[in-house]
Formats: sequence, structure tokens, C-alpha cells
Amino acid sequence: MQEFYSVEDVAELLGLHVKTVRGYVRDGRLKAVRIGKQYRIARAEVAAFTGGGAVEAAGPSRVEVSAVVQVDGVGRADADRLVTAVLAAAGAWSSGESRPLWVQAVPDEARSALRFVVMGPPRRVGDVLGLIEDMTGEVR
Repeated sequence: MQEFYSVEDVAELLGLHVKTVRGYVRDGRLKAVRIGKQYRIARAEVAAFTGGGAVEAAGPSRVEVSAVVQVDGVGRADADRLVTAVLAAAGAWSSGESRPLWVQAVPDEARSALRFVVMGPPRRVGDVLGLIEDMTGEVR
């Protein structure tokens, strides 16, 4: 028996937005069968769409989160100290990890603010947020 996926299932499998998958179906780039008001997409069609690669129905193979943290009222010296500590910790936490943290610091001297953009595994992003909280007294 052939296995079929919903548009939502295909979006999750491929890491796409549901609207993107619906657009591919409507454009004819991804073959689907319409049943009532819903599309059903054969496993073989998903494999063909992805270049013949295997499509696994088991959950996501990786989970990542992102966060943007703004610290207001920080002078240049404090910003430099905070950036150095956060980047050093992120590098140490990423050492040996298959999915390293990505951290970017964006200073805004005109507003005396500092913004961090952090992406990576949930636990490690949480570690970075905790460090920022510990060093500044709060996360904004």
C-alpha cells in the first residue's frame, strides 16, 4: 500500500512553510491528489521532488532555536566585556558539538544598547541567555 502525506506533513519533512508546499502543488512542481478540500501527496512524489533521496517519517532530525536579546544602557567598556564573555562561552560550549552555536553581537552606540542574535540547539541557546542574564541582571 502506498503511503500518503498531507501538505502539513510534507512541510514538516522538508522544513518548509505549509504555504510554500501548497504553492508547489498548485504550480504542478509537486504532484498531489486532491481529496475534498485537502491534498494528499504520495511518498514517491516527495522522494522525486527532493531528487530521489529517502524521506523519513520519523520526527525532526534536529531542532534549533533563535533569540534576539537587547541590553539597554550599556557603555562601550561594558559592551566589550559582555561581548567577549558571551563569545568565549559560546565557543567553549560549541567545542565538539555537531551543531555549534551562532552568536552575533550588534552594538548600537547611539542608543547605548547592545543586541545579541543567538541561534543553535535549545539547551545551548538557553545557556547563552542565562549568561547574559547573569552578567546584566536581566534579559530584555
